[in-house]
Amino acid sequence: MPEKINISLADRNTGNDSNADHYLANEQLLNLLESTNTGLWERNIVTNEAWWSPKFCELLGYDYGEIEQSYNFFINHLVHPDERELVYNAFKNHLIDASVYKVEFRMLTKHNGYCWFESSGKAWPDENGKLLKMIGAVTDIDQKKRYELELKKNQFILAETNKIANIGGWELNNDTSQVSWSQEISELDNIPSTSSVDLGKVLQFFEDDQHQLIINAVRDAAELCKPFDLELRFRPAENGPTWLRVKGIPVINDEGKCVTIRGIFQDINEIKTKELNLQASLDILSEQNKRLQNFAHIVSHNLRSHSGNLQFMVNIFEEDISVDDRQEIFNNIRSISESLATTIDHLNEIVKIQTEINKELKPVDLALVFKNTQNALDTNISDTKAIICCDFSACPVVNYIPAYLESIFLNLLTNSLKYRQPGRSPRIVCNSYIEEGRPYITFEDNGSGIDLTKHADKVFGMYKTFHQNTNAKGIGLFITRNQIESLGGTITVESTVNVGTKFTIRLV
Repeated sequence: MPEKINISLADRNTGNDSNADHYLANEQLLNLLESTNTGLWERNIVTNEAWWSPKFCELLGYDYGEIEQSYNFFINHLVHPDERELVYNAFKNHLIDASVYKVEFRMLTKHNGYCWFESSGKAWPDENGKLLKMIGAVTDIDQKKRYELELKKNQFILAETNKIANIGGWELNNDTSQVSWSQEISELDNIPSTSSVDLGKVLQFFEDDQHQLIINAVRDAAELCKPFDLELRFRPAENGPTWLRVKGIPVINDEGKCVTIRGIFQDINEIKTKELNLQASLDILSEQNKRLQNFAHIVSHNLRSHSGNLQFMVNIFEEDISVDDRQEIFNNIRSISESLATTIDHLNEIVKIQTEINKELKPVDLALVFKNTQNALDTNISDTKAIICCDFSACPVVNYIPAYLESIFLNLLTNSLKYRQPGRSPRIVCNSYIEEGRPYITFEDNGSGIDLTKHADKVFGMYKTFHQNTNAKGIGLFITRNQIESLGGTITVESTVNVGTKFTIRLV
């Protein structure tokens, strides 16, 4: 459509009294309408002549007769260029198919630029059914329209912000316990789209262990007008449980009573997962730092002890002493040297743990590794008449470093055989299970046990022993713990003297 619509209109003198009388069929009705915020207009469909009332001109900020009263002037100079086609087509469609003529558009005012108006009207036929004229009204809707446009803009911004922030709104009726939510929440985590649902149904969307937390928060909001802000694990997500932030604020009436709780759901799974992973990494680093400090202490203490003993023996050896004394001192030096070599081997084992944690984890068959460990200790098992039972059906395969798992089984089996209770055959039971998605192993025996009241803080220490066994070195459990913890796992012990010991291992 061209910018201007060329319509042939007859010139008319809008100030002529006879002309005015022609259009004032009912002077009282006109005066009534003119007293409102509504202006009148009329258009001759055949001649394209136009007329509008004094109020029409006043709404635009003009005096009556100040602006040209013609349809051509109206469409090409008053109507906003972006809406000319809209206005023209609305009029044309009304004539063609009698569609409702009601259109909102902007017109140029004298002092305030383009403002919003609503125009409505109807074409009237003569006695022969021919459409001769169209009569209508125009109303100032500028303030209302601007509020409406501002509201739409804010709603758009809010909707887009909610999408970016993964936020949706919800509301709980305190009297009926019915919960309703916005469409964003339905799209957020595949929650069924519904007008409202009982609070008990909403609880089913969350993990069982969090139900009481939600109930307490809602109760405190309803009874104590206390807002809440929770981070909860949400159940219905496609890829397993996800994290949601659930915030609620009580709406309080004039009597100080909570009538409604309004709030938001926000998908924080990505942020929360990163936070948990970061915390797990920090925990691992903290544990590794503790082990490093412990290792440095062991190295400093043990090597200094051996080197001091060697230096002392060498100094005596260099003195003027008998041949027999020299031989004895030399034997002591040899013994210290062998002990130093053993210590270095142990320290190498600990260093090896730290260098191997970067190895790729592989699926490991627990039963197969345990069987191989049994075979390696077959002679000891036969000599002690040990009874060994294992059941790995609950968790048959784990992702782990195979050498670590072999070492763990070897150290625990060896300890159970070594520290068996005199007078009874060793009985060893090893099982696996899954808890909260993590693999666990339990290792239980009926051996001599450990007095945890005295030695709880030393069980996994290096060179710590609790029995009078001459073969005890106090290195096996220290290495086992370091291997387990280096991969993010844990090992705990329960023990009773003369009854037995149980180790519980969370592998990762």
